[in-house]
Amino acid sequence: MTDSLRDRFSALPSGDRRLLVGMSAAALAALLLGIVGGLLTALARAGFLDVVPETAYRFLTVHGVSIFFYWLYLAQVALLLGLAAVENRRGIAWRGAAWTGFLLVVGGFMFSMGGAHTGTPLLYDGAPALASEQPATLLVFNLGYVLLGLGLMVAPAAAVATLLGARREGRREKMSAVGFALFAWAGFLMVSGFAALHAFVPGTLWALGIGAFPAAQSTNWHILFHNMHYLPLMATVLLWYVLMRELTGVTSVFGERFSKIVFAMYLVFVPPTSLYHMFLEPDLPGAVRVTGSLLSLFVSVPTLTVFLIIVTSLEVYARAKGARGLFGWLRLLPWSHPAMAAAAMAVINMGLGLVFAFVLIQEKLAPLLSDTFFVPGYFHFFTVGTVSLTLLAALSVMLPALTGRRMWRPTLLRWTPWLTTAGLLVFGAAGVAAGYFGVPRRVIVVDYSGEAPTLWQALMAVVGVGGTIMAAALFAFAVGIAMSLLPRWQAGSETAGLTVGWGGAELNPGATAWVGPTSVLAIVAAMYLFTAVGFELMQALPVIGGVGGH
Repeated sequence: MTDSLRDRFSALPSGDRRLLVGMSAAALAALLLGIVGGLLTALARAGFLDVVPETAYRFLTVHGVSIFFYWLYLAQVALLLGLAAVENRRGIAWRGAAWTGFLLVVGGFMFSMGGAHTGTPLLYDGAPALASEQPATLLVFNLGYVLLGLGLMVAPAAAVATLLGARREGRREKMSAVGFALFAWAGFLMVSGFAALHAFVPGTLWALGIGAFPAAQSTNWHILFHNMHYLPLMATVLLWYVLMRELTGVTSVFGERFSKIVFAMYLVFVPPTSLYHMFLEPDLPGAVRVTGSLLSLFVSVPTLTVFLIIVTSLEVYARAKGARGLFGWLRLLPWSHPAMAAAAMAVINMGLGLVFAFVLIQEKLAPLLSDTFFVPGYFHFFTVGTVSLTLLAALSVMLPALTGRRMWRPTLLRWTPWLTTAGLLVFGAAGVAAGYFGVPRRVIVVDYSGEAPTLWQALMAVVGVGGTIMAAALFAFAVGIAMSLLPRWQAGSETAGLTVGWGGAELNPGATAWVGPTSVLAIVAAMYLFTAVGFELMQALPVIGGVGGH
């Protein structure tokens, strides 16, 4: 199979291409709306925008719901189905199910936005306690998540049928590493859909007057949040794997079997680690807290291992093409392609996200930090800097191929991931520092009428500046990719100069690769450094009242 991913996307049946374009367009619309909501929230929290707190919470609800649920999951479904279709080479099986799932998710988005704009803002977790006297608001809001859950159970089933098609028809004896990972990805999306139903159906029944008040929604939400928060990391590293092969021609030097084993690790390590999301539960036994911390250490194992596979493979092939020095091979990568810049920034942001995630899973630190701005400060490294940049990178490859359009101004777009990361570094550094000093995460105005430390407002001002840069750059990247959807944009398929072809290089049997292992050691060292800082500061953290959980 020497044809490129672009060639295979272009060759898909027209019905498949229309479906994937529709899904991608809806995902990008959700992202753009969520970016606007996030920017307004950041400006309000920084004190740059004077709005009443209820309006700011509405901005926050729109931001969290649009990006965390609909952008991340519509984009994942679109890319899953697209990659499954080209893996099968005969298009999407059960296309009707794929359309049904898509329409369910779009319907869910409409309900969720309706719920976000009426009654009391429920934030993205839809806490029923906030709507105890407004069942109609909770009903509309929860129906959105129920439809999303149903869609995430139906659409990935079409991907499963597509992946099994080649085996069932005898065209393949076994799945490739990518096919195996896609199969697991589809299963994870279906599990996330079930978790959404488990979390929000009880509240829906209560709002309809046919069920008890969902007193256990907090625990159910922790389970759902864990799936929504960590399972996209598998999609992310799989997309890195696919994109690097497309942009450089490089395949894993460790072989497909090893890659399958690593992707299978997600099935083992991720599901049991949801315990640490419950560290704020007052009746959680101490032994369970310690177990949750220990289990959570394993979340990063498959992600870092895939990172090592990709970086080591790239370094070995680059050295075969003449690269010299520890980092000299990096200059040979196809930096002209926006997808390369986005994937590289995603790797850096993932490292930073893992460092701070390690701090938060400490059972002594989690209760002190989980209700502070440390949480949004760190998880934007994952949701924006890692997952969103990677999904946009993949869409920048898939959409021009599906529409037959050239990529819009790649020389301009390639800088937007760097600017996004620059803004994120400012936002994240100030946010994490604010968390260490006790700034609450769900309070819009943090000066407390002059009673709070002056440092709090100063840090939130920096958060606002970083958030503005991050939002503007990410918005520009998304709009640039969406240009491929416009019928008037320039047709063509020129990619000259945007990719390199290393796949045919003759490898040196004694070649060594040091950057990957060195990077992992740096991440581990940073984990311990920031954990030590956390323990030094935790005695100085003020006691904060607020809404617990994520």
